[in-house]
Amino acid sequence: QVQLVESGGGLVQTGASLRLSCTAKAERKYTNLEMGWFREGPGKEPEFLASIERSGEGTYASSIRGRFTIFRDNAKNTVYLQMNNLTPEDTALYRCVVGGDPIKDYAYYWGPGTQVTVSS
Repeated sequence: QVQLVESGGGLVQTGASLRLSCTAKAERKYTNLEMGWFREGPGKEPEFLASIERSGEGTYASSIRGRFTIFRDNAKNTVYLQMNNLTPEDTALYRCVVGGDPIKDYAYYWGPGTQVTVSS
């Protein structure tokens, strides 16, 4: 039904920036849904980071507000996460999500993730 493909992760040093991308391959009824990002740190539960409506209205977790920015390109069915001033605490598997009830508590569709590792 919905295939999510993330990219953009990697190994960076403290203070660096990364831009993650996630492209959704699905019927329009799914790609019109809210899209977002979670991360899973080592031994931790998934943490909601940000979500964005098709209109462009975004919601952020307080832990990353001001450092991370979410935006989307509806024509490409792609959502992005711009991450600035990264620290080792940001090391995690970053996963894209689509749809939810609500998305920050119960996301419907999950991508496999892209690994971000920040060295000190």
